Amino acid sequence: MGTPRIPVFAANWKMNLLRADALGYVARIRAELPPGERRVLLLPPFLLIPEVVAAVGGDPRIAVGGQDLHPEDAGAYTGDVSGRQLRDAGCGFVLCGHSERRADHRETDEMVGAKLRAAQHNGLGPVLCIGESLAERDAGSTAAVLARQLDAALGGASQPPGSGLVVAYEPVWAIGSGRTATPAIAQESHAFVRRHLARRLGGEVATAVPILYGGSVKPDNCAALFGLADIDGFLIGGASLDPGSFLDIIGRCGPSAPEVFS
Repeated sequence: MGTPRIPVFAANWKMNLLRADALGYVARIRAELPPGERRVLLLPPFLLIPEVVAAVGGDPRIAVGGQDLHPEDAGAYTGDVSGRQLRDAGCGFVLCGHSERRADHRETDEMVGAKLRAAQHNGLGPVLCIGESLAERDAGSTAAVLARQLDAALGGASQPPGSGLVVAYEPVWAIGSGRTATPAIAQESHAFVRRHLARRLGGEVATAVPILYGGSVKPDNCAALFGLADIDGFLIGGASLDPGSFLDIIGRCGPSAPEVFS
């Protein structure tokens, strides 16, 4: 048996909240976060990162991350943000290949891999997002798509690919489609991801990597998902915009002793 994985609860604010909202949010999380061995990760918009880092104030229970990064450290890339800049702003993590980036900004598997390597190069823990579309799900291609995305992202890493790695499975086909990813379906995909990580990185690394579920997590469905063997926490979108809802999810799922981010 490997070391038990510490649950991760990541709040992806996307393009939401203003400065006052963010400050109030962090204050409430710090005041009301229940005791428990867990990692809380806040992912604000770029403009709010310095404000959120300052509001967190070094609280060891909470880390801050970016929603995206450019593969290069600097250059003529108008509107982009580098891993070097994120680290300088106080981030410890960054999303790589979120489903909305893949769809809306046409990010390829190869580009996501370059971003993952840039994250590791700059000392950021990459949160690698993977998942299949509705057409891919209906074609029975889930395993092939997840394996392709993992292989492209992990290939050619300048550091051991498992270093600081978190994986987030997003069943894109179940988001806004009226279709439901049941707990059994979610566990099946997570178990496949862990088996594939074991083939790529070895069993010890695969056992240690947290795999988060990112498919419309809410207070009323989180507990049934959290209890499954290969679901180690959540990447939460809409339900994380309200600190009360986010705290509710954590309270329904968290264990019992405080944990410090390393």
